[in-house]
Amino acid sequence: MLRAINTFFFVGLLRPAPGTWGSAAALALGWAIERYLGFIPLVVATLAVTALGFYTVAAELKDRPGDDPSEIVIDEVAGMWLALLFPAAGFWMRDMSMVWPGPVAAFLLFRLFDIWKPWLVGRADRRHDPAGVMLDDLWAGIFAGLCTLVLAGLYHAVLM
Repeated sequence: MLRAINTFFFVGLLRPAPGTWGSAAALALGWAIERYLGFIPLVVATLAVTALGFYTVAAELKDRPGDDPSEIVIDEVAGMWLALLFPAAGFWMRDMSMVWPGPVAAFLLFRLFDIWKPWLVGRADRRHDPAGVMLDDLWAGIFAGLCTLVLAGLYHAVLM
């Protein structure tokens, strides 16, 4: 069961770039949760997958210190859903569901920060422990979400 959860029901076994596959699956499911169930269920799902990820990643890596296997993508799911919360909150405040390009921008920016690993993302990644596996993607999600809001603000201020 740990393997199924940590690979996000085996999406993490897809090649190449399992992190991108995991993020794309998270985008699709997160967008569907927000669209059909609403913003609050997305918040609950994000908190649940984050807590579950900290537990299951620690359990799977307890005998492998410093390991960060590429097939573990539950961290990408948590980070991607965190990034989606930013545009979702903006649309929720306007009493509407997310429409593109908000979720697409969150996805692209999340992948950028997850791969580039600037500042706090890189610091978390360098912990080389199970918490670091989760934390680097959560920081990437926060940065992606904030950048998505900045880009949306620029778009609406300058082009509208």
